[in-house]
Amino acid sequence: MLAQVVEHLIKNIVDFPDDVSVKSHENTRGELIRVRVNPEDIGRVIGRNGRTANAIRTVVQAMADHKVRVDIMDVRK
Repeated sequence: MLAQVVEHLIKNIVDFPDDVSVKSHENTRGELIRVRVNPEDIGRVIGRNGRTANAIRTVVQAMADHKVRVDIMDVRK
């Protein structure tokens, strides 16, 4: 469910929503959500001084009942 929330939030921010890929993995330290976006959208997702990325992480952590980490990466073509 959290991966779907992250995907929805990010697809509404970026210019290339078809390039957004969100994958969730469970490990011993909690859940890891990996987000890949188009290189042209990476600045838009991270935001000025990381504010947008931190806001996304805050929303996800508030919804979760366990430790969640959100990693944002760009797609290299």
